[in-house]
Amino acid sequence: MNENKIETEKDSEIPVIELKNIEKHFDSLYVIKNVSLKVNKGEVVVIIGPSGSGKSTLCRTINRLETIDSGEILIDGERIPEEGKDLARLRSEVGMVFQSFNLFAHMTILENVMLAPVDVLKMNKAQAKKEALELLRRVGVESQAEKYPAQLSGGQQQRVAIARSLAMHPKAILFDEPTSALDPEMIGEVLAVIRELAESGMTMLIVTHEMGFAKDVADRIIFMDEGTILADEKPKTFFASQTNPRIQAFLSKVSTK
Repeated sequence: MNENKIETEKDSEIPVIELKNIEKHFDSLYVIKNVSLKVNKGEVVVIIGPSGSGKSTLCRTINRLETIDSGEILIDGERIPEEGKDLARLRSEVGMVFQSFNLFAHMTILENVMLAPVDVLKMNKAQAKKEALELLRRVGVESQAEKYPAQLSGGQQQRVAIARSLAMHPKAILFDEPTSALDPEMIGEVLAVIRELAESGMTMLIVTHEMGFAKDVADRIIFMDEGTILADEKPKTFFASQTNPRIQAFLSKVSTK
């Protein structure tokens, strides 16, 4: 057997994201309790659960936007340090899309997407502009390239935020409630972009309240409650054959269409 093939197979077994026994607390309040989780290359893992269950906090720990009290976080098998250049490098390999769009108000849409590739990846400006325009086209806002964030709708700004994340050529993208700040009519346009990313094979961890979207897009559904994982299942099993009373109670109160 070809040695390169053997190495490729070994590499493919390493999760893109791995959490080992993560704990996070504020004094005596534990918001994450001994959580372990793997996200493999090309997987779309969706985290759902009631408000205050630790979903967003868990998502934010992955690139150290939230510190942890114990446990390990690995990206492609490499442990994320607490600080320093290695932390900055590993952070650049995992994109993040927030509830609020976090675009720089004084920069055009094009400049927002070009900024990190030029500053962090040291890409030349011509190449960065070419790639940024292609990404803006991909998310459907290329015509807005020279406008400023305040001139765009919330849905358009969130699509720009996704393009900005993709511009770093990330190994995975984290989405923390990407539609929660949007008006109902804008939610669909953002979910359509994320759906396209899922179909293209992007590795993603998504925190969302959109049950119908989770049902359609996820490879796995993670259900969190009170800082712990109560279920890690395929969508069909999770939604159709649920036996956990706590999860049944949750699903009875939300629309899964």
